[in-house]
Amino acid sequence: MAEQLPLAFEFRANQSFSDFYPGSNQEALTHLQASATGAGEAQIYLWGESGLGKSHLLQACCQQANQQGLSAFYFAFAAENLPDPALLIGLEKLDLVCLDNIDALAGHSDWELALFNFYNQHRSLAHHLILAANNPPDQLGIKLPDLKTRLNWGLTLKLQPLQDQDKIAVLMFKAGQLGFDISPQVGRFLLTHFDRDLPSLWALLDKLDKASLAAQRKLTIPFLKQVLRD
Repeated sequence: MAEQLPLAFEFRANQSFSDFYPGSNQEALTHLQASATGAGEAQIYLWGESGLGKSHLLQACCQQANQQGLSAFYFAFAAENLPDPALLIGLEKLDLVCLDNIDALAGHSDWELALFNFYNQHRSLAHHLILAANNPPDQLGIKLPDLKTRLNWGLTLKLQPLQDQDKIAVLMFKAGQLGFDISPQVGRFLLTHFDRDLPSLWALLDKLDKASLAAQRKLTIPFLKQVLRD
């Protein structure tokens, strides 16, 4: 294969470790942070249901590696639009590679073989690899036996869902980062009356932030009802 320069990717400024509310996932964060600096586990497999922040954490790992002067790369796969496996050519030279949504690769023999070969090359150089998926390694549907074995090497971490009290705390945490305050009562109201998954809650907070600034009013429950009715 001809050598190919790895594609560049854009860091998402709001997806750092300091922007992530750990809840009961502090141990997972500690392992990811150590790996991102080159001092922790050489391979981490991170899994958990959609919407828990796996993509955020992989982005955060790359940002931390970059701040340490290490080379890093992030890519998120989409089942409906898989790139050519040549994407992996040259990535073995990077200190940290983070591959997101690897569920999408299962059953694609060309990608399974390419990931297996990349894995061997990258590991032989003592570099770090972080993978993320919605399912644990044994439930991915990977057909290539040697790749299934590789995915079970290293450390497997499961992200735990946030309980209601954690979601209220994270709403208050995120609101504070946006520059406004919400009370526990307002947080409880939002959880009771609107979509409870985190991406929907972040979008809702952004809408409320803009409404609060425009009206120059605090986020009381009566004001919330008015804004969300409009």
